[in-house]
Amino acid sequence: MKTKYYSLKKILAENADYNIIIGERSNGKTFATLEYILKDYIENKKEGAYIRRWRDDITGKRAENVFSAVAESGIINKLTNGEYETIIFSRGGWHLAHYDTELKKMKADKNAFCYAFSLSDIEHDKSTSYPNVYNICFDEFLTRRYYLPDEFVIFMNVLSTIIRDRENIKIFMLGNTVNKYCPYFSEMGLTNIETMEQGAIDVYSFGADGLKIAVEYCSETKGVKKSNKYFAFDNPRLNMITRGSWELAIYPHLPAGYKIKPNNIIFSFYIQFNKKTVGADVVNQNDDIFLFIRPKTTEIKNGDLLYTMDYSPNMLTRKTFLNPIDKIDKKIKSFFSCNRVFYLNNELGEIVHNYLLASMKN
Repeated sequence: MKTKYYSLKKILAENADYNIIIGERSNGKTFATLEYILKDYIENKKEGAYIRRWRDDITGKRAENVFSAVAESGIINKLTNGEYETIIFSRGGWHLAHYDTELKKMKADKNAFCYAFSLSDIEHDKSTSYPNVYNICFDEFLTRRYYLPDEFVIFMNVLSTIIRDRENIKIFMLGNTVNKYCPYFSEMGLTNIETMEQGAIDVYSFGADGLKIAVEYCSETKGVKKSNKYFAFDNPRLNMITRGSWELAIYPHLPAGYKIKPNNIIFSFYIQFNKKTVGADVVNQNDDIFLFIRPKTTEIKNGDLLYTMDYSPNMLTRKTFLNPIDKIDKKIKSFFSCNRVFYLNNELGEIVHNYLLASMKN
């Protein structure tokens, strides 16, 4: 069976302002979006913008390779009736180009059809105007590594720089299924991400002006990608690559023979990330002292110790234990430093993992 890669057809039918596309790695979502940007420029002279988190992702060889798959597909020659045949990166943007046989070198269109932006370098772009950009692609917005402090606000500032006082802009946000607890989801009010099934599109509406967001959790790629054989290990984390399942790390569970009873719990506190709260119990069982992470289903009470990235005047609501301010913080940090933390399930581990990343970055 021939492999059938991702198509924008379904999500474009929703006519949304934001088009958030989540799925397995290498399923064609980036190719489809960049091809759409290129075609809209050639047919309608609407320019594009390509955004990445880090400046290094849009410089040198990495920048040159962004549109390489589109160029190699042969579509450029067809769409431009032979006027152009490839794409080159120059002066912060991608240009259509062709080989000049007389000059014996590549000759590029003087106008870029797509411009490069990075969230980490936004200060350099604030004074520039982009009046002809109508399609914006934020690629790999999901990560298991660091998000920038206040990254969502930075992203909004990048969009403001590009959009200015215009409308009819299409924004594409593309991500591999590497992090179910991405801060963008809560910041944008996307409350149903965790329960979406593959192939589904959820539509959200906000504000009096009718902001519309469409979220697509891509169907599993039809046919078997030839590259899948290289990831056929018995490791559930690789389902993200081959099937588009959410990647979950394997976190340490309570060892066999340990059963926690109320009288084993010395102290409890709570960790909150992305509006998800988990409970953490300091446990003493047979003189083995460790930390156990469990679900928290009730409301936080006065007197509870809570670690969260939110600000609060309450002395018992703190941002991090990684920079200890008292003996309690120091003891909690030591459990993580000495690998004496156990989780009821891997989902809870993901929440704590993301909290720790944000905590370290801030």
